[in-house]
Amino acid sequence: MDEKVRKRIVMFYLAGIVNAFLGLYVLIEGSAFLGRDTARLLALFFLVFAAVDFWFPSAIKKKWLKEQAQLKAQGEKKT
Repeated sequence: MDEKVRKRIVMFYLAGIVNAFLGLYVLIEGSAFLGRDTARLLALFFLVFAAVDFWFPSAIKKKWLKEQAQLKAQGEKKT
């Protein structure tokens, strides 16, 4: 896999871990310094972005593999 693509995937996973941690922290401790509804909404926000951060690398990898297969097919047609 291309180094740039691999780095991007790793960064999304790291961002997902951070967002999940922040979401759980706000869910557990948020009502102490925010209103209950505000804390839930903020926790939901972080957890949704964590889910997106964990889903997006698989989409990037699928797209990269598809592009590589197309390049390989084009290379075989030329020879």
